[in-house]
Amino acid sequence: MIIGVLKESLPETRVSLVPEVVSALVKMNVTLWVEKDAGVASFYYDQLYTDAGAAIKSADEIRSSADILLTINGSNVGNAKSAAVIMGVYQPLFNPGLMGEWATKGYTVFSLDTIPRTTRAQSMDVLSSQANIAGYKAVLTAATQYCRYFPMFMTAAGSIPPAKVLILGAGVAGLQAIATAKRLGAVVEVFDTRPAVKEEVMSLGAKFVEVEGAADASKAGGYAVEQSEEFQTKQRNKIHEHAKKSDIIITTAQIPGRKAPILITKAMIEDMRPGSLIVDIASVTGGNTDLTENDKTVMHNGVTIIGNSALAATAPADASKVYSKNVLNFSKLIINKEGGINLNFEDDIVKGTCIATGGNIVNERVLALKA
Repeated sequence: MIIGVLKESLPETRVSLVPEVVSALVKMNVTLWVEKDAGVASFYYDQLYTDAGAAIKSADEIRSSADILLTINGSNVGNAKSAAVIMGVYQPLFNPGLMGEWATKGYTVFSLDTIPRTTRAQSMDVLSSQANIAGYKAVLTAATQYCRYFPMFMTAAGSIPPAKVLILGAGVAGLQAIATAKRLGAVVEVFDTRPAVKEEVMSLGAKFVEVEGAADASKAGGYAVEQSEEFQTKQRNKIHEHAKKSDIIITTAQIPGRKAPILITKAMIEDMRPGSLIVDIASVTGGNTDLTENDKTVMHNGVTIIGNSALAATAPADASKVYSKNVLNFSKLIINKEGGINLNFEDDIVKGTCIATGGNIVNERVLALKA
């Protein structure tokens, strides 16, 4: 069986497999083909892949022969061979048309961003591995763009107070953002609709901002859930109260398959002091502010709003490394001891991650969108 790794189109800088993971797959009796220069943007060069046991091939050769095709965003799938397994991060709930097109071509599609968030699936959770980097990079981006210091400084010319950072969402990205902001010396406050994360937030040295009456998110697999109008009003008032005192806001809130919730309104931004800054890492699904534009930096009333959902790709070497480990761990569920494909749809992870197979969409949520 051949696994093919395609080179991603810029601005994507990550690669689906790094050489050390290629070595692990070769030991599973699999043949690895890697497109020429596929890892260059991540600083993994062709010689490293050949040393690990892969062959360097053209994109056309890989598409025409690979049994499993690895491409992160899917823009380069082209005319892969019929019945190929396509694996990457495809946001199927936002791209049901593309999923339907791939289904009609006979592809079996696994979108790794739909892996169930269970204990058993943690080692395959690409959203968590990439969000960890995004949270870290969001704070570093803020620190480099902010017009003042992050830490408190006592100087002969006077004292500089520490930056006040408000983080909206205490998932994987939010928790890493807390840790990074604290290491840089900021005073950190955190808002999340899930009271269960309060202990984690406080253990990192941040203050937890509570709003009573949140809907139960305990069965949402670690994601936020939609809230009642009454709660949203209280939430907006509480966030406004803290936002106008903040120098930096990091927003991370997303709901699977839906537009990101607006947490920072235009009025809140206009109450922030000039020079303040917002980094919105939910921008790809609409953003958490009224003024967020994906992949753009805008300024309003002296406040900078950075919309960037691709922060993980700004650390491409490590982002690719952890993504590769996720791919390897998932691959072990669909590759047998002889190095062949074995799709066991009785496995909840395999079933939950599969979007299309046998010419049909099989994911219920994607089917509902196409209905």
